[in-house]
Amino acid sequence: MRWVPAVWLRRDQGRRSWLRGAPPPVWVRVLPVALLVVVCAATLATRDPLDLGFLLGAIPPLAVLSYGPVATAVLGGLVIALFHVPALQLNRPGNTDLLTIVFVAVLSVFVSFVRSHRDAQLVTERAVAEAAQRAVVPPLPERVGPVRCTGLYRAAQRGTLVGGDFFDVREGPYGVRAVMGDVQGHGLSAVATVASLLGAFREAVLDERDLESVAARLDRRLVVDSAAVRHAELFATGMLLEFSADARAVRIVACGHPPPLLMRAGEATELEVRPGMPFGLGLGDATPPKELLVELRPGDRLFLASDGVSEGRDASGAFYPLADRVAALADADPVALTERVWTDLVRHCGVVQDDATMLVLTPDLAVPPVADDLR
Repeated sequence: MRWVPAVWLRRDQGRRSWLRGAPPPVWVRVLPVALLVVVCAATLATRDPLDLGFLLGAIPPLAVLSYGPVATAVLGGLVIALFHVPALQLNRPGNTDLLTIVFVAVLSVFVSFVRSHRDAQLVTERAVAEAAQRAVVPPLPERVGPVRCTGLYRAAQRGTLVGGDFFDVREGPYGVRAVMGDVQGHGLSAVATVASLLGAFREAVLDERDLESVAARLDRRLVVDSAAVRHAELFATGMLLEFSADARAVRIVACGHPPPLLMRAGEATELEVRPGMPFGLGLGDATPPKELLVELRPGDRLFLASDGVSEGRDASGAFYPLADRVAALADADPVALTERVWTDLVRHCGVVQDDATMLVLTPDLAVPPVADDLR
């Protein structure tokens, strides 16, 4: 996915309501001024004095929601000044206590001052948190070697960019390698495990000659991490891929993760990868994963998804038909494809309870390969 920090921030703000830290909507900012205009217009439209002055007392507290102390003070001063305009007759029939309005206005300025400073502190802390999360899962490049990459990540925990899913694509001395995985649990509690696995993968890409050895490295990483924590039960499912130098073939190793989909000629076929044991159980030596070799044609894509996508259920308990939906949406470009699948998943499930991750890998082939069968 073409992620840059600004795009990431806008998408995250789009998921948050203004009660959860997003900027207030336009109607909240307009409301104090609109109420001021309505009261003045109503009093000028009639000859008889209207007891509407009490409504003006709500303007300074409403301004606190979206304005700073200076703007709140201006609105509060304007409210107080209106009580001294004879044409408005807001000081009659006397039910409005001017001293109360003054007190509310001053108190609102103070609350706005405190809120503005706290908002500034929260913005700083959030920027630091986002930078730390992006350091764990950095933006995915548009291309790694001969492979174009598109990813989508939606963490289940609101306000976070990283959860229990992870993916990465790296180029090393043995070709372009990709990983997608899902650790036990989700949310911030799983971030440390995600960081540990991604660090091990990035080192293994440079050191290990085959995917089985990369899987063993990730497995050992979690075994060691579990040994350092009493009663720890760390494990993670994962999928490893390795593209040949000319991107005409891909090797796939599955470790308890849902198999990828091969998108070819408008169809999406689930590849029959023999699953190995998840990472962290220490059973990789006893039951090593089996590697699948797939030869690729021009236009082929590999679609990987976490179980938050493939196991999404609707109100009746029916699973999301991932292969069928991906095939129906396959005409979209990779970036639009992930977004459309996400929109379709939300429509199917209503609320997605788990981390949802998608990765589309498109090998760039100039001419057809010699063989075009699946092995």
